[in-house]
Amino acid sequence: MDPVFTPLDATFGAVVSHVDLKKLSSETWQSLNRAFNKYGLLIFPKQHLSIDEQAVFAARFGEIEELTSIEGLKSVPLTNMRQDGGVIDENDDMSLILNGNEGWHTDSSYMPVSAKASVLSAHVIPVDGGRTGFTDMRAAYESLDETIKEQIEGLSAYHSLYHSQNKVGHEAKAGQLEGVISGLNSHQIPLRPLVKVHPETGKKSLFVGRHAYGIPGLSEAESEKLLIDLIEFSCQKPRVYFHRWNVGDLLIWDNRCMLHKAGTFDRSEPRLMIHTRIAGDPQSESGVEVA
Repeated sequence: MDPVFTPLDATFGAVVSHVDLKKLSSETWQSLNRAFNKYGLLIFPKQHLSIDEQAVFAARFGEIEELTSIEGLKSVPLTNMRQDGGVIDENDDMSLILNGNEGWHTDSSYMPVSAKASVLSAHVIPVDGGRTGFTDMRAAYESLDETIKEQIEGLSAYHSLYHSQNKVGHEAKAGQLEGVISGLNSHQIPLRPLVKVHPETGKKSLFVGRHAYGIPGLSEAESEKLLIDLIEFSCQKPRVYFHRWNVGDLLIWDNRCMLHKAGTFDRSEPRLMIHTRIAGDPQSESGVEVA
């Protein structure tokens, strides 16, 4: 049976049924890829993929981005759990990064090459909370007043994980986060346009988020206000969706036109999500320049 796509009650996204991600034919994957470009977010309920099976599925969409220096590890845990089953200290670097992820962002925009897509699955979930939010930045751009579109056309912003983490009280020094995220370089700060043209669909979208700052040509205050205003405008109904996880759920989203954020939950409860990131094409996802 062909996969069935049920659109969300939003401007984007679909729940996919009648598909087994462990047994994908070439034809079924082509159907999923077309839907991925159309909807921006695909939700696969209760697939229960192993870590290796998730990496195999993600690799259908492109080369896996190396997020860790551990050889052969294609997918990484996003978790507050220690190896002994307890929860990590709230001042641990990973805990502080999880705090930062509760702000709207796109993955790897702070890297020289931004991510194409991300895959996330639920393995251990808290009793309540921990929903993941998504925003359609294509619809956000389309809904902007023409005056605002003219104002931001041609503008760019720098993207830095150090900047965004410092804003949430994680006072990371240069080089500190390199031990957490493979390939990060605190001296390489990509500059990215506020308006992005999707390399496959040709549609324009806003490309902002918590990592963005310092728009050249504007004062610090003007830049900050514009970026905050754009996020606040974008993250409104019907352009948002918050996913309530069940164990085994798997989601894939397009970082080139979506923002996402982690939801709050009781950090005394364990939560384990497995994350795989698909690398962007350097031709379309490289920073305009590196400072």
